[in-house]
Amino acid sequence: MNKTKVSIIGGSGFLSAELMRNLLVRDDVEFLRVSSKDHIGQNIGQVHRTFYGLSDLVLEDIPPTECVDGADIVFLAMPHITTAKVAMDLFDTNVRIIDLSGDFRLKELDDYTRVYAPNHPCPERLGTFVYGMPELFADEIRNAQYVANPGCFATCIAASLLPLAKQGQLSGHTVRLVALTGSSGSGVHPQAGNHHTIRSNNIKAYKVFNHQHTPEILQTLRAAGGEQVSLDFVPVSAPLSRGMMSIAQVDAPDDISEDELRQQYEDFFADYPLISVLPKGMTPEVVSVKNTLRIEIGLDIKTDEVSGKRTLCAIAALDNLIKGGAGQAIQNFNLMTGKENAYQLQQPGMWP
Repeated sequence: MNKTKVSIIGGSGFLSAELMRNLLVRDDVEFLRVSSKDHIGQNIGQVHRTFYGLSDLVLEDIPPTECVDGADIVFLAMPHITTAKVAMDLFDTNVRIIDLSGDFRLKELDDYTRVYAPNHPCPERLGTFVYGMPELFADEIRNAQYVANPGCFATCIAASLLPLAKQGQLSGHTVRLVALTGSSGSGVHPQAGNHHTIRSNNIKAYKVFNHQHTPEILQTLRAAGGEQVSLDFVPVSAPLSRGMMSIAQVDAPDDISEDELRQQYEDFFADYPLISVLPKGMTPEVVSVKNTLRIEIGLDIKTDEVSGKRTLCAIAALDNLIKGGAGQAIQNFNLMTGKENAYQLQQPGMWP
């Protein structure tokens, strides 16, 4: 069997651990190197304990071009700004890139400088990466040299709204949105407001109306057909290590029943069996998608007794490190290597 040769740059984080958890056991993948600025010289099983005794890979502090020497595909798993600077060293090589940071998701420099950083290291590269959402861009991903993996909030929220955007049912509307996320979304390094004693018995809103994924969500909805959509997005820090749930409310289309709307969603995701549109009476739960690539979507429509106004509530749940991160990156890897997007990713989760 021909094996795809793979390297990872930025190997000490949670997303890298998820990449290796899935790819180390595949007989169609050969790992070449894992580079990092932390834990240099340590075996990956010393850093990510679930791999202890399973691999001889060690974390190396080596130049990016050395890390990708001989590789077909490299995963970049570092923070923004750092990633773009590393990518600049790789553009003159033949390696295909899957970037898990936010550095190349946005097409417009103004969007990037508003939510990520005052400057971009290589602004001329914005718009040159294919946005790695298989449900929208599978054909483009297959042939892409560079793929920008979506953010976790963007994946969860967009998934709950894409069928509406496709039918023009979001155009001109404001989506009112609350979304909750687990602590692993903040990365492997502890922060003052994010360590266990603060997070475990607490729920708090943060970056109200100002989260960095907002322009990415709007860009994705526009790509699906949603014009002039506004988003009132309130992210919430939840006492979970993994998991994400988004709760979106928007004016319901006047000319469609709840059953017809559910069928519209099922038709949209028909080629993506790991996205489940739940029947009436069931709502998404984080525990049922944790540790999987699955998304659950729940739909309800309410008619106000006073105004007669109809409101749609679209709820989605996913694992922020898998479908919201490394698992989606492996979906893109699968497409780029000629396989179905969910190849080797269809394992069910653990209940409870």
